[in-house]
Amino acid sequence: MNTSENWIGCFIGLGGNIANELGTPTEHIINAMQAFKQSPHFTDVKVSSLYQSKAFGITDQPDFINAVLSANTSLSPLELLNFCQGLEQTAKRVRLRHWGERSLDVDILLYGDKRIHHQWLTVPHQGLFERNFVLIPMLEIDGCLVVNGQKLADLNESNNWQGLKKLT
Repeated sequence: MNTSENWIGCFIGLGGNIANELGTPTEHIINAMQAFKQSPHFTDVKVSSLYQSKAFGITDQPDFINAVLSANTSLSPLELLNFCQGLEQTAKRVRLRHWGERSLDVDILLYGDKRIHHQWLTVPHQGLFERNFVLIPMLEIDGCLVVNGQKLADLNESNNWQGLKKLT
């Protein structure tokens, strides 16, 4: 555990497209949001609406449910990664294929303004700027967000709502 009292802002992407005996993708995402809210390692948790999106990469699979949350965390980047992977394990995520079906996907999108290139973690998340199912929920939480010197709102002008539907 990070013993310092330094808190850093983070953005987390949540998604899923298959149900299992533990619940639907929406239920898995809501449970993950609750885990962040209930953990002492996070404060000021804000969540976006839920969105339905077409599958990215491999398209012969069900649509995804997506959301984004922001929070302040006392965890280091790798501790945060372990927390996120623990939520995936709790939802019984099975990795069948890259960009394939999953009960829950929990990705670190941003960790403060840090650039991290580790064998297990890349931040900002790859593809962050090209995926409307990430950009639009992030902008819902913080419409003035700047990443690597670029306003996400400016990027969103080239990203549209194609294939994306707001659910809540």
